[in-house]
Amino acid sequence: MVFYFTATGNSLYAAKKLDENPISIPQILKQTNLIFTDDAIGIVFPIYAGRAPKIVLDFLKRSKFNTDYFYLIGTYGNCDSAICETVSAECKKLGIKIAYMNTVSMVDNYLPVFDMVQEKKADKGTEKKIDETMADVSSRKKGIPVVDPKGRRLAKQVWTMEKLRLMINDGSQLKIKTKRCTGCGICKSVCPIDNIVIGSGIAVRKNAKCEYCLACAHNCPNKAITIKRGEKNPNARYRNENITLEEIIHSNNQKE
Repeated sequence: MVFYFTATGNSLYAAKKLDENPISIPQILKQTNLIFTDDAIGIVFPIYAGRAPKIVLDFLKRSKFNTDYFYLIGTYGNCDSAICETVSAECKKLGIKIAYMNTVSMVDNYLPVFDMVQEKKADKGTEKKIDETMADVSSRKKGIPVVDPKGRRLAKQVWTMEKLRLMINDGSQLKIKTKRCTGCGICKSVCPIDNIVIGSGIAVRKNAKCEYCLACAHNCPNKAITIKRGEKNPNARYRNENITLEEIIHSNNQKE
């Protein structure tokens, strides 16, 4: 049993390598009885500045996992920093015992810092690391990587930046360019918390609540959703080449 959260397909791609039918966290959270039992239970998620996304932490808090082998796989672009410490601490508080954890380097979809064109060209050893992780899980390998001081310092640095805290806490840095918006509704369909509506033919955010996953920005066909603070390459967007838009919608659309 594998659960996942995805915005641009990276974590879904990794999850599908581990299980043919992984379970979407935004969809399963609609249920009230979140008790799961299996020989092995895993969660695949993107790493946000050294931490797990809010929706993943919410899933951990609301769920009970009955298994002898609980594992976590984090996907990241630039650095996995202190994720093995931060998510381990969260699980410990919840009484969840992690048997195994690992991270996989993939395309970094954070538009303000990374150029998607260059990211897609980079060889990050993704397939090799996924294969290694699959082998570890299959053999029920145990262990959590030790965070190095550099990663710990990086995590502390980014989380003490006021602007980044603001962006993680709400969606105030997202801007919908109404002249580009055609009201197609894709942004609404890929939002994992149902925070976008189509009103008067254009996309409108309901409120400041946001996962800041950038699913709306990356999947908009007209690049109508942008980042106020600027983007490394405003003309480039990303979705994992092995994952379709329909799969992202199926994973996140709160109307399904």
